[in-house]
Amino acid sequence: MATLLKGKAVVDSLNNDLIKEVDYLKKLGIIPTLGILRVGERPDDISYERGALKRCELIGVEVRVIALPEDVSEQEFFDTLEGLNKDSNIHGILMFRPLPKHIDGEKARTMLLASKDVDGCTDLSLAGVFTNTNLGFPPCTAEAAMAILKYYNISVSGKKVAVIGRSLVIGRPVAMMLMHENATVTICHTKTTDVPSITRDADIVVVASGQMESIGKEFVKEGQIIIDVGIGWNEQKGKLCGDVCFEEVEDIVDAITPVPGGVGGVTTSILVKHVVEAAKNITNN
Repeated sequence: MATLLKGKAVVDSLNNDLIKEVDYLKKLGIIPTLGILRVGERPDDISYERGALKRCELIGVEVRVIALPEDVSEQEFFDTLEGLNKDSNIHGILMFRPLPKHIDGEKARTMLLASKDVDGCTDLSLAGVFTNTNLGFPPCTAEAAMAILKYYNISVSGKKVAVIGRSLVIGRPVAMMLMHENATVTICHTKTTDVPSITRDADIVVVASGQMESIGKEFVKEGQIIIDVGIGWNEQKGKLCGDVCFEEVEDIVDAITPVPGGVGGVTTSILVKHVVEAAKNITNN
């Protein structure tokens, strides 16, 4: 039976460090503050926002939520975003996407200051990931996957890693982050032929396919480490499930992140970590 790479231990470790850093910043007169910019009432946005609020409260980070109506004008949205960019009391901005169709999402992504882009969606933040430099912040989910590997002392140096998925949210950035740690990475996607043969040859598999329980026993082998990034509600089973069919692979692989209880909670702590880092950057300027 596989060892469960539970996120709670990682979260607790991150939170303990962040609480100390926030206390230090507050002694300097700096109150780390997250601005959440949300348009409409999408359930997944509300759920993530609720988790972020709780985590920020625990760590001592202030939050300002700007909730705009679904039919907000494009100009009002951009004015609001620009106001957050200019507000020196806001250190990080979480801009929920996708935006409604009448708002130019690409323009919004470009307008967001990389120095406040705590969710890692701007071009400059992504450039920082690819060049391994401190430009903006990495996407939170990608960094969460790396944080789990680090916490459990799973070295990726010299290892073969298969990443399933090529999105800018997880697939491509986590591949770059793994290569910076000297892993040999293969990215698999919808046009990749014979994905199971590639994943079975890997030491570590990061699964971000976006397809619930799409990765079964034919994709894995004994001794592997599986990082399952996906999460979705399985109506037939009446529970949350990942992109990996947990029941099929648990008895084969060496270790796996559970869903729920794996990457998701760590992602929220990484978001707050980025806010704290953005506030710390003020003291370094």
